[in-house]
Amino acid sequence: MSKQYETVFILTPILSEAQAKDAVEKFTTIITSNGAQIVHEENWGLRKLAYPIQKKNSGFYHVVEYTANEGNVVDVLETEFRRDERVLRFMTIALDKHSIAYNEKKRKGLVGKKKEEATESKTENA
Repeated sequence: MSKQYETVFILTPILSEAQAKDAVEKFTTIITSNGAQIVHEENWGLRKLAYPIQKKNSGFYHVVEYTANEGNVVDVLETEFRRDERVLRFMTIALDKHSIAYNEKKRKGLVGKKKEEATESKTENA
């Protein structure tokens, strides 16, 4: 039975854009070469960290959502994250059915629209 995972990793900010893309490509290749299929991939770009990590205040954020038949992919990927000096932090979670549905809605742009529409209609009525 396949499970869906979401991995967020932060790369060091001293990389150039090309180097960051190379690192992302390396990790997505690891995912696909171990039998997983990438469902969605999103680059959040350079962002400020909530607290300093290795004396750095920002990092390149990247999110990969993928489906795998076995948990072996996660082990291999996390081992590579630990070995690579370009990775500041990473986190992998197994998504449940509610998280998968939420992510699908988010990709379609349906998350957060009701509040905006509701506030717009209130301002129009006032």
